[in-house]
Amino acid sequence: MEDKRILYVSSEVVPYLAENEVSLQSYEMPKMINDLGGQIRIFMPRYGNINERRHQLHEVIRLSGMNLVVNDMDMPLIIKVASIPKERIQVYFIDNDEYFKRKATFSDEDGVLYADNDERAIFFAKGVVETVKKLNWVPDVIHVHGWMAALLPLYLKHYYKDEGIFAETKIVSSIYEQGFEGELDKNFVNKILFDNIDKVAVLDLENPTYENLMKVCISHSDALVAGSKELSPTLTKFIESTKKPFLPFAHKENIKEEYTSFIKNNLL
Repeated sequence: MEDKRILYVSSEVVPYLAENEVSLQSYEMPKMINDLGGQIRIFMPRYGNINERRHQLHEVIRLSGMNLVVNDMDMPLIIKVASIPKERIQVYFIDNDEYFKRKATFSDEDGVLYADNDERAIFFAKGVVETVKKLNWVPDVIHVHGWMAALLPLYLKHYYKDEGIFAETKIVSSIYEQGFEGELDKNFVNKILFDNIDKVAVLDLENPTYENLMKVCISHSDALVAGSKELSPTLTKFIESTKKPFLPFAHKENIKEEYTSFIKNNLL
């Protein structure tokens, strides 16, 4: 793994948000690769419940300032950065006041999903790619965690398909049982089609459930990892049908060896 560049793109990361399957693995996997001499970057949204002062976030002016178009609206992109204490791993935060200032991650105090979660996911995917381009830091592998990050494989394979810097980059996605109840906005698919993405690629999102969002992510990834011990039968069957390299759920005592071998043998 020496000097290999691996970009982790996640909905949630410890220590910035509470511990769960997604946030813990989004911290532990980068730490494994970092310990083996790999070059690591992590990207996540800058939700309003992240304490900027405690975690020492600061805006990167040279990366901020561009506007991203989401469903024909110009949305300013703000980039903030921090370092995970003791690990020397940089974390980049995708921010926008309209999408991420509210004091929660995905739903309000009554547990109701935010109506614009679909647009937040589009903004996050585009924001990650545009920032990586500005950094001129080309990853060998991108590892996606969590549903807010799940559009990244789709956008890289379609919207950014002519960007030469990503020609050799491979995408692996961790698939989790933990998702969301109900559906995202009914117009989700049309907001993606606004970006001239092939309709066939997003047919599943005409019914924008968690499982269908994951199917789109799976279809556009080069390899897959089970992030949960138990996945739904629907997602398990769909993963099997793709015949893509797949790492079954690995227990804590084996994860380092199994994960690093999987990356080496299938993506590098």
